Amino acid sequence: MEAIFITGIVFYGFYQIIRVISEHFLKRKLIQNGHVEQAGILVTPDAPAGETQRYPSLKWGLVAFTAGLGLIIIEIIRSYPTVNTTDLYETALPYGIELVFISLGFLIYFFLVNRLKKQENPG
Repeated sequence: MEAIFITGIVFYGFYQIIRVISEHFLKRKLIQNGHVEQAGILVTPDAPAGETQRYPSLKWGLVAFTAGLGLIIIEIIRSYPTVNTTDLYETALPYGIELVFISLGFLIYFFLVNRLKKQENPG
């Protein structure tokens, strides 16, 4: 199971490196041919105008908190006397629990920031 994750990470890394290099060469070729105005088409759009990440430390704090909470829950489940711990090491259950808690942190951040944005801009 771990070999699949490692293989995926390696191929994703290769993909990102090849993408960055090919975009660089394409932009350089466009600029050398005098198409400077078209070199901007390769830039991926960022957040909408005026939108910046307002609470980055809140986001990563919530994600770290919920990730840690997920790890604590996994250890509590492993220490429960009726659970066969060898089964937990061979299944994807701990990965699923951790991913659920991490995504819960992102969702809490999303709803919290939306509520704060509505309070700042009523109407």
